[in-house]
Amino acid sequence: MTDAYDFSDRIERVAPSATLAISNLAAEKEAEGADIVDLSVGEPDFDTPENIVEAGKDALDAGHTGYTSSNGIPPLKEAIAEKLRGTGIDADADEVIVTPGGKQALYETFQTLIDEGDEVVLLDPAWVSYEAMTKLAGGDLSRVDLAPHGFQLEPALDELAETVSDDTELLVVNSPSNPTGAVFSETALEGVRDLAVEHDIAVISDEIYERIIYDAEHVSLASLDGMADRTITVNGFSKAYSMTGWRLGYIHAKGDFVGEAGKLHSHSVSCAVNFVQHAGVEALENTDEAVAEMREAFADRRDLLVDLFDKHGVDVDVGDGAFYMMLPVDDSEVQGTSDASGDASRADDQAWCEAAIEEASVACVPGSAFNAPGYARISYAASAERLREAVDRLVANDLL
Repeated sequence: MTDAYDFSDRIERVAPSATLAISNLAAEKEAEGADIVDLSVGEPDFDTPENIVEAGKDALDAGHTGYTSSNGIPPLKEAIAEKLRGTGIDADADEVIVTPGGKQALYETFQTLIDEGDEVVLLDPAWVSYEAMTKLAGGDLSRVDLAPHGFQLEPALDELAETVSDDTELLVVNSPSNPTGAVFSETALEGVRDLAVEHDIAVISDEIYERIIYDAEHVSLASLDGMADRTITVNGFSKAYSMTGWRLGYIHAKGDFVGEAGKLHSHSVSCAVNFVQHAGVEALENTDEAVAEMREAFADRRDLLVDLFDKHGVDVDVGDGAFYMMLPVDDSEVQGTSDASGDASRADDQAWCEAAIEEASVACVPGSAFNAPGYARISYAASAERLREAVDRLVANDLL
């Protein structure tokens, strides 16, 4: 049968999400009866806090099931603006777009700012969808590798300065970082500020893990002098409030950005779900205690994993935020085939992750998905018991 579809160039530029691909494979194996320790997914294993659930139910009972104004209900936009002001950002409610998830907020930002051939700079390892969103918008990528610097930005500022130029349209900063858990220092972000001002660069500050920080302080990029008018702050409710399936996020930016991005927003998703927005107000205003409990649990799990890996002679760079860890993988026991690019190192971490799920029934994401060959990303959004089980299985199968 002849394929009737002539696919667009833009869609053929990108591959499916590697993180979701691994998660889907784990789900398939579980459906077949396998006991998979899934450390691939960036999803808290906690239930959504009960007060948020009840607020959603109350909103449904109150009939909040129709369309809202495209950019979001006023109580939620004001609650978001108040939250941003608490991090030092000069924010008003009319500078906010409420989106169905943080990923949609990022997609709208890339589509609003990037034309064919525009340069976008990423800090590697970088979340997989930044590259895809750049390519979908027609942009060209330049990258700065943080792996030699323990995944920190501050020691790589000279390399960033060599990479950006007056031709750079957009720089993406994600702190705390997915996939590394790194929290960038105020000095590092001031370095970003200096370069952004010098070269007139817009910056996305992806702060989705901002409430999940352990031994560091969060700095919002838009709070720094000179950055208010050139920073698009993106955040959401999925990670901090364990609301992944609720799909709720937001954009904040100054000037004409909200008006321009709002065109895409209104013509694509219309608005975020009505009753979910009401639950979002409750999340922002009355859930600090539950967030603190989850954060403490994640910190304990991080420390447990560090100790377990150390026990088996494996050194890891310990992040101060999010719930991810980059595990250096030894390919000496794993023989993989080269990938399409012929890059053997990229194939090795892919092969290690394939062996982990096939032989040890442990699901991890290859570091090459984040442009970090030689590593596997582990999510410790799993119970301490399952984390111990995962390490035991990897050791038993000579993968550690």
